[in-house]
Amino acid sequence: MSDSLQKLEEKVAYLERHVGEQDKAMLEMSELLDRIKIELGSMRQRMEDAAPGSSDDATLINERPPHY
Repeated sequence: MSDSLQKLEEKVAYLERHVGEQDKAMLEMSELLDRIKIELGSMRQRMEDAAPGSSDDATLINERPPHY
């Protein structure tokens, strides 16, 4: 009985450590996602500022590159 109890304790300890590692990874990914969202917003704002009067996305997509 003692051996099976020890195995269960080992499994619980492993699972607790694993859950802690997953929590840490999720927090890191959440922080990264927040930074990416901020950067994306900044890039969108720069694109809008760079092309005044043509804020429509379709205009930017259909616009021919300058070398044509």
